[in-house]
Amino acid sequence: MPSVDRTVAAEVELKPIQQLLLDRWQIPQDALYPFGHYKTKLLLDYANDLLDASSKRGKFVLVTGVSPTAAGEGKTTTVIGLTDALNHVGVNATACIREPSLGPCFGMKGGAHGGGRAQVAPLADINLHFTGDLHAVGTAHNLLASLIDNELYWDNDYDIDPEKVTWRRVLDLNDRALRNVSVRMRRGATRASAFDITAASEVMAILCLANSRRDFRERLADIVVGRSRSGDLVTSGFLRAEGAMAVVMNDALNPNLVQTLEHNPVFIHGGPFANIAHGCNSVFASKTALALADVVVTEAGFGADLGAEKFLDIKCRQSGLRPDAVVLVCTARAMKLHGGIPADEVQRPDVEALSKGSANLIQHVENLNSLGIKPVVSINRFEGDSATELDALQAILRERGVANCVSNFWARGGEGAVELAELVRESIANEACKDLQFVYGDEMSLKDKIEAVASRIYHAGSVSYSAEAEDELAELEELGCGELPICIAKTQYSFSADPKALGAPKGHDMPIRSARLSNGARFVVVLTGSIMTMPGLPRVPAAMNFEINENHEIEGF
Repeated sequence: MPSVDRTVAAEVELKPIQQLLLDRWQIPQDALYPFGHYKTKLLLDYANDLLDASSKRGKFVLVTGVSPTAAGEGKTTTVIGLTDALNHVGVNATACIREPSLGPCFGMKGGAHGGGRAQVAPLADINLHFTGDLHAVGTAHNLLASLIDNELYWDNDYDIDPEKVTWRRVLDLNDRALRNVSVRMRRGATRASAFDITAASEVMAILCLANSRRDFRERLADIVVGRSRSGDLVTSGFLRAEGAMAVVMNDALNPNLVQTLEHNPVFIHGGPFANIAHGCNSVFASKTALALADVVVTEAGFGADLGAEKFLDIKCRQSGLRPDAVVLVCTARAMKLHGGIPADEVQRPDVEALSKGSANLIQHVENLNSLGIKPVVSINRFEGDSATELDALQAILRERGVANCVSNFWARGGEGAVELAELVRESIANEACKDLQFVYGDEMSLKDKIEAVASRIYHAGSVSYSAEAEDELAELEELGCGELPICIAKTQYSFSADPKALGAPKGHDMPIRSARLSNGARFVVVLTGSIMTMPGLPRVPAAMNFEINENHEIEGF
């Protein structure tokens, strides 16, 4: 059976992307590198010329959410619905989102393109190979890995210690069997290594944080791949790998453009996860969009404790970008699940459970308030939601003075989010983010930064460190990396490190397992609890639902 999303998308005749961009933003055809009729890359040289010539900067709207649940929240759907709604009320708006990974596409999610009448298209292209960016990231990453092992095979001029090689390989699929592998070296000797998912690659983070081609290449050269036997850091630059990696990534630097079902342009560029990476689309796309549109809507992955924190402390800190408004997405169903209702019963009305579970929403609101942000809450309406529950959730927010509305863009597209569009315009006009602050300062130690996020954002009562993490953090401080921001890898399902601790847990311990230097990305990755950088598949993977029908159409998204 075709999905609802594919059925809805099939009813819409897309506009040729080159003509759409010419009509909307006067982008000439020679500035585009099209992939068929409905997806294209915008050449980075044109984007840079545009940025150099333009004094225009649109308003930047961040969409984040409550802690995600099996009941669903619809954050990307909100981004698309809000973009369409803003255009619906006469605002020149676009969106900047991340590229889907094949891992969750064939794992839990089955796709990442919005939903219902608030989607980006063409659906199958975006979710599968799109314009090849993730393949380029994986190839560049694995090229560096092969150059490291080639150095070890031959003369090992840099005296690399095989036991201290930190650069692993990547794959754009969920595959738990590759979490630990043995790599063959010279004369039958082996060394232990592993695979991460491509979305967790440092090359992906560099793609999304670089400000120019030169900055991108310099960051590639600064990637630390291990240690010499004398203890010195070994970088990609020592191996002269950055040139070949930049060649592989050359086309991937150009931002991608597609359209919503209401024919509004959308940038989709870069795809780092938010639980194990920094979860934001590329700076290239964001800055270009801000030079073309009056309002740019973007997302940061998963809940605000992960996505919004990393958006601010990593992307904004490194790029100079700042949000002008923030939308926090929730659903009545998710609140009931946080309130203790089993996932298979969330359609059953239960105002008491909803009220209890709203503690998760309120904690996210208060976190944003503590950072100088007054968010707008969008309650994403699901079919079957009771008016009593929606009214109760709105009343909880009104009691706390939080601007909010019920949005129905899944069923009605932009028309179903007009109230949200108006609240966002008011939020921008009222300078809702004028007192914005980061969670921690650059001058703080790595441990102090970890503890600031743990206490201020996760509401942990303590932070514990494994012996390995203690040694790694102390060593990074000695190397002069203490001024870097931190990227905490943590479960997305809870404020704590325990994915089963729903609602708004407080006073828990935040266990720090290890720390990794991402020198090219200019941050330190901190792993908590049992979080994995190579996800596994669920018992019944979404891959089992995919098929090509008799009309040669892909079903399963």
